[in-house]
Amino acid sequence: MPTLSPTYLKSNLLSGLTVALALVPEAIAFALVAQVSPLTGLYAAVLVSFMTSAFGGRPGMISAAAGSLAVVMTALVVQHGAQYLFAAVVLMGVLQLLFAAARLGKFIRMVPHPVMLGFVNGLALVIFVAQFGHFKTPGPDGAPQWMAGPALATMLGVVAATMAVIYLTPRVTKAVPATLVGILAASAGCALLGIDTKTVGDLGSIAGGLPAFALPEVPWNLDTLRIVFPYALVLAGVGLIESLLTLTLVDEITDTRGQPNRECLALGAANVVTGLFGGMGGCALIGQSMINVNSGGTGRLSGIVASSFLLSFILVGSHWIEQIPLAALIGVMFVVCEKTFEWGTFRLFGRVPRADALVIVLVAGMTLAFDLAVAVLAGVVVSALVFAWQHARQIRVETDVDAQGWKVYELEGTLFFASVTGFQALFTPKEDPQDVVIEFRRARVADHSAIQAIDALAERYRQLGKRLHLRHLSPDCREVLEKARDMIEVNLLEDPRYRVADDKLA
Repeated sequence: MPTLSPTYLKSNLLSGLTVALALVPEAIAFALVAQVSPLTGLYAAVLVSFMTSAFGGRPGMISAAAGSLAVVMTALVVQHGAQYLFAAVVLMGVLQLLFAAARLGKFIRMVPHPVMLGFVNGLALVIFVAQFGHFKTPGPDGAPQWMAGPALATMLGVVAATMAVIYLTPRVTKAVPATLVGILAASAGCALLGIDTKTVGDLGSIAGGLPAFALPEVPWNLDTLRIVFPYALVLAGVGLIESLLTLTLVDEITDTRGQPNRECLALGAANVVTGLFGGMGGCALIGQSMINVNSGGTGRLSGIVASSFLLSFILVGSHWIEQIPLAALIGVMFVVCEKTFEWGTFRLFGRVPRADALVIVLVAGMTLAFDLAVAVLAGVVVSALVFAWQHARQIRVETDVDAQGWKVYELEGTLFFASVTGFQALFTPKEDPQDVVIEFRRARVADHSAIQAIDALAERYRQLGKRLHLRHLSPDCREVLEKARDMIEVNLLEDPRYRVADDKLA
């Protein structure tokens, strides 16, 4: 915990209040998407936000009930009820704890930058599109329909006014978060002018008591496990991916380094607790995290304050919070989208490799069309394939004839599964002299496919009655080569030492 200076306290307290106000409609909306009560989403926001802020690995990041998780929960709740959801959330937390215990959070550093850009832009678009659902009202038949006429004009006017206040406030003062000023100004303006528009209370009541501990009312048997485990596995994966990618983003913005495994541990514990207290679980929220960081809430205190204010809204302040115009919070989220979206991405097109541009567009589009986990995994797979293809093309050779009349192949590059075909094509056994040397001084053998390629090449020369000499191979290569083992020339002083990915060495 940093020094509790007056500046630190003020910025984190005000930022926490701003985040709490922004969390209310989001938590309610996500709960309705998951087909559970608004309080189920609010309790999740309180508990997950508090525990991850107090004990997590990324101060300043906000976690709560999330839309990416809500869409996965819907089918489970519709088919089996909310109690099975609570059981799935507990199991989700346990899986995340196991992930943290295995110290797998560090692998988020392997996500390529184009995937990160696509993730950020995709989530900004998701947040933007999600706000349009608030511009619908129940029609005569109960089905939602778009607002029109004065109601739509009023709501758009409040949204525009809120955004204008948020953008103009920093030019006047930075003592108070601009987002908080925008919310308060819009709320006061609507109240003083008697403007009739949708409010937070129209989404659902947030009044309630303290969350109560209760084990999920489900049969504790294998049948229940078969039902909830697939959902828990998907929820755990989506929650971890979104949290770890948001952690990386906050790292870049604050120029500090978070602790991925610690964040996974805190998130898993938070979800276990949330499931036992009637919450819908959660993960990091990029929108609220951006609000928090941009408002100066870079410490643990901001998230703790946000959860405390949120709990106070539920217990004693529901009447006032329910009067906040929904348009004010929509304006806040529109500003978040604008600030989150990496507009510099457009300048990259034409300057970066086409494959990287494709990954950015692919991840952003799939995040919008499907879900975050699928989009990120697809982006990582495409990036890995592109990397393998490009690296495979870098295998090359220089040939020479030494004083003994032996032909020497000076190999350069990495020999692995994607480059073995090119490797085989570099050699001409039929035209080569009786003795041939392959020099691996500037090359690296990476995996089992490479070992098999060397063995296959050795067999080609052996069948022609020619002698192949392999120089400067790692001891690992000597151990796993079969047909070419007797062709290796060992030089203990000069031979390199590196690991080869092969099951025989396990």
